[in-house]
Amino acid sequence: MVRFQGVAMRYASGPEILHDISFNLEAGSYHFLTGASGAGKTSLLRLMYLANRATRGTVKVFGHDIGNTSRRALPALRRRIGVVFQEFRLLDHLSTRDNVALSLRIAGVKEDVIRAHVAELLSWVGLGDKLDSTPSTLSDGEKQRVAIARAVIGRPSLLIADEPTGSVDEAQGVRILRLFEELNRIGTTVVVATHDQRLLSKFNHRVLRLENGTLRIDGPAS
Repeated sequence: MVRFQGVAMRYASGPEILHDISFNLEAGSYHFLTGASGAGKTSLLRLMYLANRATRGTVKVFGHDIGNTSRRALPALRRRIGVVFQEFRLLDHLSTRDNVALSLRIAGVKEDVIRAHVAELLSWVGLGDKLDSTPSTLSDGEKQRVAIARAVIGRPSLLIADEPTGSVDEAQGVRILRLFEELNRIGTTVVVATHDQRLLSKFNHRVLRLENGTLRIDGPAS
């Protein structure tokens, strides 16, 4: 599904942020990505969700060599990837329902299909009673669950989460990661970036560990 071979990355003319990164993410796998602040986690994730291209090396996503993929072809690949950000990125003037529905409306999906999918997903994340709430009335944990519902409304093959538990307490963090496990059990490949080692110890998944821009792969976290 995702293959990195000898990948390096730098921004403009600055130093390399990532050096000689090689790993495979198999379809249906669940990985944590961890490392200290500044280790390069966000840069690696940006390569995975096709926001940036590698400076050198090969990145393949869904069998496509991204370095040789045209800009016109990238949006179709990106639609197969869901992304959850730490800062939520919800639109404050829209209801919970409309935040989650936005990508489907842009894609031209029929409103009756949208209503059914949105209600189902918000119920799944425990917010079935918050359909008409606006982000300003929600707790951080609730906002993050709305962001998760929005990220998976298109049923992505790959879900990438960048520090999704950074703004919530430990109990909410565990709840969020359990939601990701439910998605993983139905076949979604999941990559979760976190610096929280206590949280990692509660789960039994492989760990990609970044240190000074280089990567090593550990066994299950627990």
